[in-house]
Amino acid sequence: MRLRHKPYAKEKLAEYEQYVVTEGLELKGRWQERFGNENPIHVEIGCGKGQFIINMAKKHPEINFIGIELQTSVIVSALEKQIEEKLPNVQLLQANASDLAEYFEKNKVDRIYLTFSDPWPKNRHEKRRLTYKTFLNVYETILNPDGELHFKTDNQKLFEYSLISFSSYSADLKEVYLDLHQSDVTENVMTEYEEKFSKKGNRIYKAVITFDGQ
Repeated sequence: MRLRHKPYAKEKLAEYEQYVVTEGLELKGRWQERFGNENPIHVEIGCGKGQFIINMAKKHPEINFIGIELQTSVIVSALEKQIEEKLPNVQLLQANASDLAEYFEKNKVDRIYLTFSDPWPKNRHEKRRLTYKTFLNVYETILNPDGELHFKTDNQKLFEYSLISFSSYSADLKEVYLDLHQSDVTENVMTEYEEKFSKKGNRIYKAVITFDGQ
């Protein structure tokens, strides 16, 4: 995907520091202070333009949501949605997913969402896939003992790869959907990509996992 450059993005992120964190290392272990409550924390890795996390936060005011996105020109779109909504339970963090353990203490996150992540189809890029074992190790570290990883994609090869990766890592597959939109799941908040791909007739895959011992 080619990113459209937004020259105003950095300035806007700095202007709305109450909603977006660009230097989040000092918040490790202190996210509840940032939200001003002790509610559970759900993290979306690669929140994109923010449709999923904003709509989830509106449906679940009892949960604190943190949307993580690295690209400045993308996270600013999520910020614009939050500026409009002013949801007290949404924070945006500009960070790389590989550095999550630097921003969250062990066992402090209740749920992680991977929504339509880049499939990185070439074999030489395997380590960049967000379901590669090194990422799974980070997720296991920051999730609490009852925490879950929710993974959705329209990419069949990525989904198949991820199921093998989960199994090899000894993760516990709690739920697997080979055609989510034709399943009995009643609550499914869609991302921008999910709406786009499902309209094209693409099948949506989903897995919910916990980690060994949880």
